[in-house]
Amino acid sequence: MMLGLLSGLFAVAEEDNSRLKGMVLLDDMGVANLGVETEMVAEGVFEESVFAVGRIEEVSSRHGVLSSRIAGRIVEILAYEGDVVEKGQTLVRVESRQPGDPPPVIDLKAPIGGLVTASHVRIGEPVQPDRELMDISDLKEVWAIARVPEYRAAAMKPGSRAWIRVTATGDEKIEGELLRFGTAADRESGTIDAIFRVPNEAMRMRPGMRAEFQIVLSERDGVLSVPREAVQGDSASRYVFVKDFEIPNAFIKAPVSTGQTNGGRIEILGGLFEGDEVVVQGAYPMSFVGAGSSMSLKEALDAAHGHEHNEDGSEMTGEQKESAGGDGEDDHDHGEEAHSLNRFLAIACGLLLVLLVLSWVIRKPS
Repeated sequence: MMLGLLSGLFAVAEEDNSRLKGMVLLDDMGVANLGVETEMVAEGVFEESVFAVGRIEEVSSRHGVLSSRIAGRIVEILAYEGDVVEKGQTLVRVESRQPGDPPPVIDLKAPIGGLVTASHVRIGEPVQPDRELMDISDLKEVWAIARVPEYRAAAMKPGSRAWIRVTATGDEKIEGELLRFGTAADRESGTIDAIFRVPNEAMRMRPGMRAEFQIVLSERDGVLSVPREAVQGDSASRYVFVKDFEIPNAFIKAPVSTGQTNGGRIEILGGLFEGDEVVVQGAYPMSFVGAGSSMSLKEALDAAHGHEHNEDGSEMTGEQKESAGGDGEDDHDHGEEAHSLNRFLAIACGLLLVLLVLSWVIRKPS
């Protein structure tokens, strides 16, 4: 019986020691300064996608031109480049060359509503019926044109979705629908244009803007995935930090095996379970603290951010740097808990061993 108890204690000691070696312990200040945020792991729909770059273009059928049906000269301009106009709104007034006292004045009205993208008029300038005076674009719907590798085009069809981010408008991702492919491929780059229809009610996207695409090729349900920021390490050794279910502000370094990657998430094939809480922000500096490492929170933040911090993780002021003299010493021992537990278990095991020997001696027949 005692041998079984002794064996059990050694197993518990080994398990707890392994757990503590893979654990990062922080206080509330450390969690705040690392900016730690977690996300619950859950099964969901995983989109396999391909990344592409491209541009925004106007829809050709949504472009209008202002012109005059009569010869004359411009006497008034009521709209300018960059203005948003309504269909039927008077934009320019032209004095006719036909005789009259005064000569008749004709109002030139917008053929469509939209943005005045170009203006070619000046007061007093003569006009002819064959001359374009203004260009107007209805940008409430635009085309987002992606340059897609030819070998990827086979997995796409009209109606395929894409998440589109336009650099000039921020990090917002807009859903677009594949309308059709371009008429010819680019031989040099091996790509073909994929034209997506994109709503643009606020008209923030303008022709010529650069766009980034995550084009959805397939979807799978019931897949565990985490944000890309959660996964640390290299291709041979990937890991995440999982929030401990018992100890506050404790995070365990957990090796994981990964699968497909899309624009923002990585598929998890093993190492995590539904309901685990993984660190999605702050994982990179936390990796400098490291499992089994003696590196302190201060050293981790110094390495991650490239400048000095205090022991609690706050940024050092100039006065603090001068007073420290560059000789800061880490007084934190992240392995202290492990050493205390090991000492206790060693003493307990020793006592049990003594009791076992005494029991054997007493029961030995004379």
